Amino acid sequence: MTIDTYETLRSFDSLGIADPLVKALADQGITTAFPIQALTIADGLAGRDVCGKAKTGSGKTLAFGLPLLQRTMASVERDGRRGGPPAVPRALVLVPTRELAVQVHDVLEPLAAAVDLRAAAVYGGADIDRQVRTLRKGVEVVIATPGRLIDLGDRGELSVGELEILVLDEADRMADMGFMPQVEWVLRRLERPHQTLLFSATLDGAVDRLVQRYLTDPVHHEVASSTQTVAAMEHRFLQVHQMDKVRVAAAICRAQEKSLVFVRTKRGADKLVEQLLREGVKAAAIHGDLRQANRERALADFTSGKLPVLVATDVAARGLHIEGVDAVVHFDPPEDHKAYLHRSGRTARAGSTGVVASLLLWNQLVEAEVIQRRLGLRMPIVEVFSNDPRLADLAGWEPDAEESVL
Repeated sequence: MTIDTYETLRSFDSLGIADPLVKALADQGITTAFPIQALTIADGLAGRDVCGKAKTGSGKTLAFGLPLLQRTMASVERDGRRGGPPAVPRALVLVPTRELAVQVHDVLEPLAAAVDLRAAAVYGGADIDRQVRTLRKGVEVVIATPGRLIDLGDRGELSVGELEILVLDEADRMADMGFMPQVEWVLRRLERPHQTLLFSATLDGAVDRLVQRYLTDPVHHEVASSTQTVAAMEHRFLQVHQMDKVRVAAAICRAQEKSLVFVRTKRGADKLVEQLLREGVKAAAIHGDLRQANRERALADFTSGKLPVLVATDVAARGLHIEGVDAVVHFDPPEDHKAYLHRSGRTARAGSTGVVASLLLWNQLVEAEVIQRRLGLRMPIVEVFSNDPRLADLAGWEPDAEESVL
């Protein structure tokens, strides 16, 4: 089933969510379901396998998290708690990155506590012994990255054999990052009948093969088509000059409360942060070579608004859910139109609008045209310099076709 993202929203109690969870959501100011939640929660509660096609930021964490918690709560009431070691969780959420593991845990943990469940996140780049100590205290819900899950399994600290619910979140990103062998490692070790909830921005290629092989009569739901996502953004394609490029980026970021800037390499991220700081723009980087604590601090500061600019590589930003991003800046062009959408989707979330600016050197104009065609966009590519007053209000400036450099 497919619906438009702006369809009338429903209350959680009308979808069958139990009162303690409804109250815990209301305490956070969450009273109505986003479309992906309205579509999938009933099937999730009924124990159906679900394939949800939805982009990051569409609300899918609660779409799978609420059925997972409610069914796990019922399972614990029926069978009692399980001890360890090894830890034997009833529900597992598998995610591609440690940042997403932290974010999913932060959403689910207070809801789990409201129904007397214990949730833990385990991921690489953090102290494994501390994670082992958490697991040994007992846990019903685990959020994990594939590599750390297998490491804990090999240590005899975590078993997936008794799982009743498995969630595969950002399945397409796990495929892109080469994690499908580890995902299948998990699936082959499930020893009892179980429910699988799979969420992905795309359901083709390796993800489709996974669905065909491991899911049982899944129901399919889809929201937030790419055309809707594109339409919610203000796109600006700007030709800049190499010596002026950093100053253009700084001018854009100064005019926004929260800007996410994408680069292609880890070294490029660190260099750009240094350059922005020299321009008086407070910024931090997030990429795979940073210590986990530094990554989490930068992300937390950016999310809270203490840090106005986050410079990210594509891999580090996969799966990030950050509210209120005013602008996405493609400092380095994305690889293709899918990468453009994935990066740009960090703004214009849940019906809001946002501005997306691509900074293009003279030899990158043609590839920008190709990306536009594949997205169905027709936007002039306009030459700008860092002292251009229009950079202070990109969303309010409508580029003129007569100004286009092509």
